[in-house]
Amino acid sequence: MISKELQDAIQSYENYILSNGIDEQVIDAYVMACGAAYKENREVGLEVSARAKDIIEQFIYSFVGADSWELEKYAFANKTWYDILDRLYDVLLIEAQNMVVDSGFRYLEKKREPKERFYMPRRKQLVKIGLVDALQGMIDDKYDILCISMPPGTAKTTAEKFFNALIIGWFPKHFNLFYSHSGDITKMYYESLLEIVGNADEYCWHDIFPDLTITKTDAKMEQFNVGKYKAFPSVQCTSVGSKNAGKVRANKFLLVDDMIGGIEEALNPMILDKLWNKYAVDARQRKMKGCKEIHIATRWSVKDVIGRIQQMYGDNPRVKIIAVPDVDENGKSNFDYEFEGFDEAFFADQQLLMDEISYKCLYKQEPIEREGLLFPEDKIRRYLNLPHGEPELITAQCDTKGKGTDYFVMPILQKYDNEWYCVDCVCDNTADYEMQYENAANTLVLNQVQECEFESNAGGDRVALEVNKRVQSKGWICNITSRPTETNKEARIFQCSNWILQNVIFKDASLYTPKEPYGVMMSLLKQYSVSGKKQLDDVPDVFSNFALKVQKKDRIRSTIIMQSPF
Repeated sequence: MISKELQDAIQSYENYILSNGIDEQVIDAYVMACGAAYKENREVGLEVSARAKDIIEQFIYSFVGADSWELEKYAFANKTWYDILDRLYDVLLIEAQNMVVDSGFRYLEKKREPKERFYMPRRKQLVKIGLVDALQGMIDDKYDILCISMPPGTAKTTAEKFFNALIIGWFPKHFNLFYSHSGDITKMYYESLLEIVGNADEYCWHDIFPDLTITKTDAKMEQFNVGKYKAFPSVQCTSVGSKNAGKVRANKFLLVDDMIGGIEEALNPMILDKLWNKYAVDARQRKMKGCKEIHIATRWSVKDVIGRIQQMYGDNPRVKIIAVPDVDENGKSNFDYEFEGFDEAFFADQQLLMDEISYKCLYKQEPIEREGLLFPEDKIRRYLNLPHGEPELITAQCDTKGKGTDYFVMPILQKYDNEWYCVDCVCDNTADYEMQYENAANTLVLNQVQECEFESNAGGDRVALEVNKRVQSKGWICNITSRPTETNKEARIFQCSNWILQNVIFKDASLYTPKEPYGVMMSLLKQYSVSGKKQLDDVPDVFSNFALKVQKKDRIRSTIIMQSPF
């Protein structure tokens, strides 16, 4: 609530403007009123200072036909200055000291050459996409979690640094943690943030916070403190797997920047699960009561940290999600900055150089699973019951396990009227080869499989021989063959994907559980993406080999596996 004295003063200023227009006298009066208004309460202060900035801009425009930023650039270029710009910065300083993000960003770079500044050349776009408003919402306790995804090079991390610099000044008794996938990233973040806070020749942080100084730095631990000693320093940086548990904490902001290092990690479900666990049981456990979170990332997968947070919280109004693509709905660049920006031509050129899925991830902020799957759920054919009668053929295809996380995959298929029903499978990544052989033999016998083809590459022919021995010992005869594959695996999978979707019918999801072999097989099939290095491609690979066999496109003669009579 505004006091009557201040209310009367503001009204007199407005009456003056109506009678005499805007001049330097009324501007000076409004600037003085800003300080008094914030002393009453912040809401009143925001109204008064916003009006003060408005009349200053009107005054500048009436004389030079441009806004304050254009005037400031002119002043720097001509090595001069104007008192009206000082009046504007007086208001920005008051707002910056009262936790206005936009004004804090502007005032931090008051001394810098316009072309060297981060914020003002980008301000129009960062305001347009809602980033500045979202950061302000974190300060005003409108949000608890903020997730930001933007194209690479569009200044999202730098904005986070500026925001962090203001946080430690506004809340000097608190401590904040920056968390990323790479130690190189955390080091750069630490050094550049320290530069903003500590370099008074370049930045105006000390003008905003005159009572605060850097009291301790530790480059090895990538942390520094401002103000009085506290349990943990104002700024702390750490990376995934840095073994800093117990050494770092955050009670104001946890800042998580790009947990995923690149597309290879994004396409590996096990790595995504591992990174989520790192966030959930490591980074997030560094939080103390009342701590807020900001996440910045390139969206590679719906199962990345931001994707899972979005799924977890749904439409919770305390969680803000900002995902900004390269261009807006009218085809105009969202990042056409004044200096070093990205126009429509730049994005069009990038799109020509990159595969479609990678471009959608990096520049459209569309997680790869949304458009990049070769075997999306809505295109997979399903069955609840098999057709009546006996199948024309019961066959199997086997891709043997290699090293590491590879899977031993062997689907069992029954043929009815030129359609193939996948009725059973082996799908596991155990390193116990004897168990593999026995499991495969049991599955072949149980399903009365008539023929089975093994990929002979990397010792597959030896595996075929071992499985055949066990099938025969169980009293069943199966025509087991092996065949090498020589075509490019990724090209083969892509080539055969449409045939698989049209001709192979899988069990309805109600007929199996996610953890049984059939469920694991379906999960690996559905997760396969068309872009980047695929670590877990055994399932789509075995079905592509099956498709080639059925279509008889591979002319390599099959070799019958027979037990030596000697």
